Amino acid sequence: MPKPTIRIYDSIGTGLIIECQSGIVVSNQTGGTSCLQPEIEGIYIPLRNDYSDETGEFMSPENELTRHFTGSKHAGAGATSGIDEGDADFIDSVLARVKLNPPISVDRRKLAKSHEAWIHIEISGDESADADLSAFVHFHPYPRSGILTWCNSD
Repeated sequence: MPKPTIRIYDSIGTGLIIECQSGIVVSNQTGGTSCLQPEIEGIYIPLRNDYSDETGEFMSPENELTRHFTGSKHAGAGATSGIDEGDADFIDSVLARVKLNPPISVDRRKLAKSHEAWIHIEISGDESADADLSAFVHFHPYPRSGILTWCNSD
C-alpha cells in the first residue's frame, strides 16, 4: 500500500523536508521547466518566509534562490543534471544570511542529485538556540539528511 503523500506544489516560500520515518511522503514540483516531481519521506517545515503588510513584499530566501536558477547560468532549465560547487556556495551564502547556516548546509556529496527547488542538505543540529527562531528541534541523531525546497520557477 502506498504511503500517504503531501504534494506541496502550491506552497510558496522556502521550506525544509527533514528526512525521517514519518509515514508521510512529501513531493514538490521542481527542476524549472522540466517539472520534475521528486519525493522523500519526512516532515515538511516552512522556513524564513514573511510578508510585509506595509510594503506588500514577500520576504523569503525563495526570492534569491529563484533568481539564481532562472538567471543566465541556468536560464530556468532547472539544473536537472545537478548543481556545482558555485551553486552550493551561493545557496549556503543565502542560508547564512537568513541564519540557517549552520545548522543547514548543502550536502556536497549529493550535488549531482540536487536541482532547482530540490537541494540535498545536511542538518548538523537544531535550528537555533533562539526560541523565537526555532522551527525544528530534537530531531536527533544529527547529522540528518534533508531537502531544501521552494516554489518551482516554471
